[in-house]
Amino acid sequence: MFGALLNYLFRCRHRRLTRPMTPLNDKRMPEGDAYVVCCECGTRFAYDTREMRLGKPIREEPRGPR
Repeated sequence: MFGALLNYLFRCRHRRLTRPMTPLNDKRMPEGDAYVVCCECGTRFAYDTREMRLGKPIREEPRGPR
């Protein structure tokens, strides 16, 4: 919540991003879409591996117990 308020006030420009990552399942096989993370504010963005372009921010979904 506090991070979202700071991001709203100071507008992170998302210049420092991680390399594209793809989640893996228990068998080490790709599961889900690729994404990148802003190193400044922690926002996740969808990443198109074919076009090599940044997409829209990904909303964090609460995870239940496994």
